[in-house]
Amino acid sequence: MKAVLLTLLFSVTSLFSEEPLKLFTYKQAHMGTEFTFRVWAEQGQVNELTLLSDTAFQRVDHLNRIASDYLPESEINNFARGPVGRPLPLSDDLFRLLDLSAELSKETNGAFDATAGPLIRLWKLSKKNRRLPTEEQLTSAKARTGTEHLSFDHVSKTITKHCEGMLFDLGGIAKGYAADEALKIFREGGFPRALVAASGDIVVGDAPPGKTGWRIGIETLTLDRNVNDLQTVTLSNAAISTSGDTRRYLELNGVRYSHIVSTRTGLGLTERIGASVIAPNATTSDSYATAVTLLGKKDGLQFIRNKREIECQIVALRNGQEVTIRTDGFSRFEEKETQKESPVSTP
Repeated sequence: MKAVLLTLLFSVTSLFSEEPLKLFTYKQAHMGTEFTFRVWAEQGQVNELTLLSDTAFQRVDHLNRIASDYLPESEINNFARGPVGRPLPLSDDLFRLLDLSAELSKETNGAFDATAGPLIRLWKLSKKNRRLPTEEQLTSAKARTGTEHLSFDHVSKTITKHCEGMLFDLGGIAKGYAADEALKIFREGGFPRALVAASGDIVVGDAPPGKTGWRIGIETLTLDRNVNDLQTVTLSNAAISTSGDTRRYLELNGVRYSHIVSTRTGLGLTERIGASVIAPNATTSDSYATAVTLLGKKDGLQFIRNKREIECQIVALRNGQEVTIRTDGFSRFEEKETQKESPVSTP
């Protein structure tokens, strides 16, 4: 699928070129959401930039065919169907995604877990049928969940499964990883002033001309705010991800359940919580935002405070009012300059 050049917003004279730089935007649907590339370039570079955006979209599509639990023949689903007790060779991308996920699972005592596919699929079925899963169903799904069922060989890039019926879900890390890979293509192609947005995951390169960074709007747990009234942060060579249950949830017997599944209960979260994480890359911000949401306010904030170069803001809904807590360094990214254009939002 060819990238389509959608909009040409405004131009700023570059300090390094006689030709003004212009902002080009490309969009395509991938991984169940819309990927957006925004890149500053000269008008004479548009053909080169369009070809590069095609390459970046192809990379995202390739990663989707590796990591998607929806595609029957994706690499992750083929791995799930593979034999137990035998080292199975994986692509570098899938091995890295599962390896990073396993490390984060250990750090969060299993709150974040890419092996939670049985629980997540059971919850999706429960949402569809509007009926909570039985204890027997939950027991079976939990028995097939856990990184202790996997052995990693970092030399041969193989993983051995030790449990039948395992299923995997990389929804908390794959989009961020794909966004990083797309931005890498623009940087290596000579376009460092670029932004990649994939739903709630945004990663940016060098700042736009004449600016200190890219202006990013953070969506909250309520949906009644105008985009220009959003809280904003300004980032360069960094990423931000927001995780929460703003749009997707189930109300059953007076209880509101999130689409985000707790590995402890096997059910959707019942606490209204959203987390925005700023990190050096989107792979980290995506997975950490999901982890913080699953850990909850207290444990989630403590988890981030133990990390270097990571900042976090957590918003919880209490009696209909938003309550915000954050790490000490989060405020240094908040907008300090007046800009007329609307921010890129992180839904």
